[in-house]
Amino acid sequence: MARAVAFVLKGYPRLSETFIAQEIHALEREGLDIRIVSLRHPTDRMVHPIHREIAAPVSYLPEYLWREPGRVMAGLRAARSLPGWREARSQFLSDLRRDPTPNRVRRFGQAAVLARELGNDVVRLHAHFLHTPASVTRYAAMLRGVPWSASAHAVDIWTTPAWEKREKLADCLWTVTCSETARADLASLADDGKVRLVYHGIDLARFPLPPRRPGRDASDPADPVVILTVGRAVEKKGHDVLIEALSRLPDSFNWRWVHIGGGELIGDLKTLAGQKGVAGRIEWRGSCSQEEVIAAYREADLFALANRVAANGDRDGLPNVLVEAQSQGLACVASRAAAVPELIEDGVNGTLVPPDDPDALARALAEAIADPAARRAQGNAGRAIVERCFDHRKGIDELAAMFASEGLIDRTEASDGVPEQLSAAG
Repeated sequence: MARAVAFVLKGYPRLSETFIAQEIHALEREGLDIRIVSLRHPTDRMVHPIHREIAAPVSYLPEYLWREPGRVMAGLRAARSLPGWREARSQFLSDLRRDPTPNRVRRFGQAAVLARELGNDVVRLHAHFLHTPASVTRYAAMLRGVPWSASAHAVDIWTTPAWEKREKLADCLWTVTCSETARADLASLADDGKVRLVYHGIDLARFPLPPRRPGRDASDPADPVVILTVGRAVEKKGHDVLIEALSRLPDSFNWRWVHIGGGELIGDLKTLAGQKGVAGRIEWRGSCSQEEVIAAYREADLFALANRVAANGDRDGLPNVLVEAQSQGLACVASRAAAVPELIEDGVNGTLVPPDDPDALARALAEAIADPAARRAQGNAGRAIVERCFDHRKGIDELAAMFASEGLIDRTEASDGVPEQLSAAG
């Protein structure tokens, strides 16, 4: 008898959420039968190779209820006959009183559609992100009378009110999160053992050791030091602080900054770069495939990320791009914000500076640019730390064991973690 799990995501596929695709793909190989449910249609023009390797079928809920009124009304009519209707409706109205927003209404409508359209083979729900995806998942789980769990990440933790986090944590079977900083916050609101730390890590097979990079020292105008940043142009990434810091580097330094990522602040950042006189040294590559990102890591001499806490409280957890950069032997200069110190030890595998401090960032960048030997030593240390602590297999083993404990994965039928049907297929 099939025992499928629906993974509820805010959007799929997304270039900026490779870690979710990596997890789904690995859990499929462990034997977990997954259905992907997305609250939004994709906006990225391309996908990563791993998205093409995922076998799970994908369905999309109405992104805005008014666009699919027939589907929504059918969901609500069907929901009224489900065993959990009274409980789910009561919970929704309680939430709506505390959060009287159109977004809250939309989540209940999406949950009704999800509850109606889920196949009978789906016996579990799992939400990626503790804010809107978990709201839809929670309501749908109540309607259908099935258990649910969640993965919490960053924005969902720091911008969701405490009352909502507390109630969701109490309702779900378990929650995992990807940094000790986040685990401590959530654990303070939950029963002991309900929240577990599971680092995403990376698949080192996709991030093999790079060739030895040249020791550029910024003295040759024809061969400048390449500084790389991968991250969306949003407030919490601090790209404006980095541009300010770059403008304060010594005039004698020859450098080039490569930025990869989309985001709503790209125009503002380009304007700032022009104002600071560094626009000619910057390459804006926009959104890139994973192959292009890995190639950029290998071309670069140094990775920089000026991450910070945004005005609305949003912040990174442990940025996956830092783990990726370290896997490629790149020394990193980053802000001492959120969970970054869980990966980077100042002076060992990178340099940490206070957030929103362009002077400190400029000094750290200048020291790293001028000392290729120190960069190489820190890069080697970073690769060793990733291999020891951030191989994604450890996290996948933990998640697979949790699903297996519920009978959702039969590990006795797998060979080397690969179910027979997948192994035979390729």
